[in-house]
Amino acid sequence: MTDAKKPLLIKRYASRRLYNTETSDYVTLEDIARVIREGREVQIVDLKSGDDLTRQYLLQIIAEHESKGESVLPINVLTDLVRSYTTSAQSVVPQFLAASFEMLREGQSKVMENMTAMSPMAAMPGFEAMRAQQEAFIKAMTAGWTGGNAAPAPKSAEGADELNEIKRQLAELQNKLSRIND
Repeated sequence: MTDAKKPLLIKRYASRRLYNTETSDYVTLEDIARVIREGREVQIVDLKSGDDLTRQYLLQIIAEHESKGESVLPINVLTDLVRSYTTSAQSVVPQFLAASFEMLREGQSKVMENMTAMSPMAAMPGFEAMRAQQEAFIKAMTAGWTGGNAAPAPKSAEGADELNEIKRQLAELQNKLSRIND
């Protein structure tokens, strides 16, 4: 049995073919993307030099999905990312993006928390099926971000206030970033 916490090692041969060391077969970028969506980390290394090529291939996977019309990143975000490589904001951007995705995960957890049996909507026919579908959707959307093990948010009567606070903090971070780029 493989250790899901250990990154899947992919070796790139001189022919540029990618080799899955666990299954002993060649893989495509789409195969790697599927593994990542399932919550597994990957590490891609050049067989000859030993160089870590993971970042390069992850960016290539994103570029291919974006070019197929599976757009996740708005043009203004892509533009800001390009600008960040040539400005002093370069050191702030990684922390900002990590914090933003963490807030997104937390916000999605709050949505699930608010759809509990304590909700007045729980008495509606079909509510439980709708809640289960929503939960499955959010887990599928966030599986890659959390390694497939999204921790449930703590139960709180102040969920809406906490979500508003997260939104306010995100807006502040966005304003700071835009001031740095100006």
